[in-house]
Amino acid sequence: GGRMEVLEEKEEEEQREEEELKALEISDKLQDCAPSDVPDFDWSSIDTSQLPSSYKTNSLKEKKLLHIADHFLQQYTHLCPDRKPLFLHPVNECGVEKFVSTTVRPTLLPYTELYHWDGCARFVSDYLTMEPLKFPITPPSSLYSPTTILKYQRGNCFDFSVLLCSMLIGAGYDAYCVHGYATREICTLDETLELCPLLRKPQEVPKGEMKKSSNKYRVKPLPDLQSKFELQQEAKKKAETEAAQKKKEREEAKEVEKPKRDPLYGLRVHAWVLVLSGKREVPETFFINPFTGNSHSTMDEHFLGIESVWNHRNYWVNMQDCWNGCKDLIFDLGDAIRWEIMLLGSNKPLQLLPDAEEEKELSDVDMDDMQEKEEEDMSFNMPPSWVAPIQISPREFETRCSQGRKVIMYKKAKLEKWAPYLNGNGLVERLTIYADLDCTEVMEVREWFKNREDMLDMRKLNKQTQLTTEYFSPGRLFSLKAHTYTSLEPETEHTMEFYNEARVDGLQKRVENANEMTEYFVGRDDFLHIRHMEFGKRGKKIHLAGTRSDINSRPIVQIKECFHRNLEKPADEDVAERIFLITEEMIHLTYHLKDKYITASKKDFFKAAEWDRRGNEIIMTPEMCITYQAGSSEKDKKLLHLYKLLQDLTEEEKQLKKQVQQSEAEVLNILKIRENEETAIKLSVSIYNTERNEKRRQQYEAMKHTKEDELPGQEEQDLDYLAPFLTQIGHREKMTKGQALRIRDDCLADFKRHLIDKANIIQARFEKAVEELQKKDQWFQENQNRLSAEEEDNFLARYSETTFHIHILALRLNREKQTAPQKYLALEEKLHKDPRLAEHLGHA
Repeated sequence: GGRMEVLEEKEEEEQREEEELKALEISDKLQDCAPSDVPDFDWSSIDTSQLPSSYKTNSLKEKKLLHIADHFLQQYTHLCPDRKPLFLHPVNECGVEKFVSTTVRPTLLPYTELYHWDGCARFVSDYLTMEPLKFPITPPSSLYSPTTILKYQRGNCFDFSVLLCSMLIGAGYDAYCVHGYATREICTLDETLELCPLLRKPQEVPKGEMKKSSNKYRVKPLPDLQSKFELQQEAKKKAETEAAQKKKEREEAKEVEKPKRDPLYGLRVHAWVLVLSGKREVPETFFINPFTGNSHSTMDEHFLGIESVWNHRNYWVNMQDCWNGCKDLIFDLGDAIRWEIMLLGSNKPLQLLPDAEEEKELSDVDMDDMQEKEEEDMSFNMPPSWVAPIQISPREFETRCSQGRKVIMYKKAKLEKWAPYLNGNGLVERLTIYADLDCTEVMEVREWFKNREDMLDMRKLNKQTQLTTEYFSPGRLFSLKAHTYTSLEPETEHTMEFYNEARVDGLQKRVENANEMTEYFVGRDDFLHIRHMEFGKRGKKIHLAGTRSDINSRPIVQIKECFHRNLEKPADEDVAERIFLITEEMIHLTYHLKDKYITASKKDFFKAAEWDRRGNEIIMTPEMCITYQAGSSEKDKKLLHLYKLLQDLTEEEKQLKKQVQQSEAEVLNILKIRENEETAIKLSVSIYNTERNEKRRQQYEAMKHTKEDELPGQEEQDLDYLAPFLTQIGHREKMTKGQALRIRDDCLADFKRHLIDKANIIQARFEKAVEELQKKDQWFQENQNRLSAEEEDNFLARYSETTFHIHILALRLNREKQTAPQKYLALEEKLHKDPRLAEHLGHA
């Protein structure tokens, strides 16, 4: 029986080993998870000869840190023998071991967008090209500096995280790099099952249903004579059929969209960034996936566990159970039970081996040594980063994506990004939305533009309706805001929206087709809010050379205008709607409703020719106007009043016809301008962009050459140096040769003294600054071990400030010494040519 058990155990062990080997084989095969358009890059071929010495060697403090890290790892493996080794000191690009915390280089870059976490995350995800880990289930053996990663614009998840963490700490966030485990989709940057962020709808707050107000006077509906039971049965049957159909469709869709089972689930190593709440008004702790730049909740099921976290100050090991992913983790790094700190953690030494037998194995001497070592380790401060300052030039920041272009595939969508000015039409982003998961049938295309002279911001093209919608920034001619059309040909369907605040007429929208035009207004003094025009078919078209065939305007059949309520007038005198039936020569007026009335007052005018056939003027008759006055049995108003009203309306009709023709002309003008703009697209360039703005660059070059041609100290010599010396002899018109010579010598001697004094002042400041630096250096050497990390950072900041100040003073002093003789000779020459002294000094 015992033999059988042993055999069974052996079989189980063999089976387990076989499964592990299979998983490792799969991990090797999964190297094709890198995007197919990313060519392989040979990191071993990079040039490291020009890198600073800090990249190639370790300082004494760094060596001591590596020793502490090894001691920490030794204890960790005793405490947690089942856990994977920690990611502590991989080699850098020069093959030198560096502790991960010292690879973080906090940096605040001078771009407004990078002052916020989302801007930093977006920049890193756009700027770098993702490389998968060599082995998906183990962390990398090397970790290169953020400067090298930026130079070659590519890296793995650890490279992305260190760079992003450096930028976030520099911007004031409480950010940490995380070494942990995530799903295949996160690790391989597979977003084909994710909804594109641009398509995510904001969550709508459900509105409470409005209670129907009961009205005892409302008309009772007719009794419903249908069988309610039969209707209920039919509705129930229909609902069941629909629900079954929907369920079937959902299951089919899920089957198609469901990710395939991952044999390495829970083993895939990933690095990301943790941002703790508190600093920079962050309300809640969250994760950032550096590959996408998206934020995730710490409860997100895609993140499956954490081994350790670190920043530029310290390193923490997670001692909490991750059986439920990161959902139950508490991110209180000050909790010594949940997070084991490496430096300056708690006063208690690390727990030793829990088993009594193992404790006995360690001698008392070893115990004492370890305790002393831990106390020493805890008093040790993290050395400053070995990485050179992180710098991104404006050109690199603007270009962003590697090669200036980036493509991301989402669920039923493709997002493309370009650098500004890369495309001649100003295109910077394009989202293509598909109807199917295979991305073959295009439904909609959205394009975003920058730096367009025609102010075009965005364009949407619906492939099913063939409708194009364009959106413009403020500042265009006619204040056009948006334009929807199928064709730029006139008298087809067009919807134009305007910035009504920028227009005198308050026009907000204009909708036009072959037979109709409707205009919508906002904030007008005459309370007009809608104007609707109907057109008839034209007669013969006039064809003129060099113009459109539709030069003659369409005949107007009807103009209808709607007005808001003017509270300064009684309701039955305030027109709500007026209709000009032009072909029928009628005018309908409808007034606003009076309070507690359900019918409105109306007036219908029948226009007759003002002169009859014999040339006699026609007199206004009661038949020419039909009036209905709501709630009044009074007779109609006097004919004179109605006649004046008819005359006013006739005049307004003429003006309206002109207005309609102007609207038509404006539409034609807008269409013609848009057509011209699209055939010759122009991009605007800022006057401060000297690289692209040729005119500005030429001006700058010319100014530079002019300055170079001028003598040094020219500005100073524009002053009248003779004035103080001429006052001594009373500004005489004529002076003797002796006086002229004396004035020249005194002036030159005074200028020489001025140059020497200036140099002496700079020299004194320089010496004082050097003395201060030496004192600071000496103080730091004496107090280095007693300083906290924050005090050390503050001191180093002040130290570098003083060094920079000394450098500037040295440059100024050097410049003064070099230019002083030239300045002196230039003044001497100027005095000889001065008309006040020239006759006496010309031969001297």
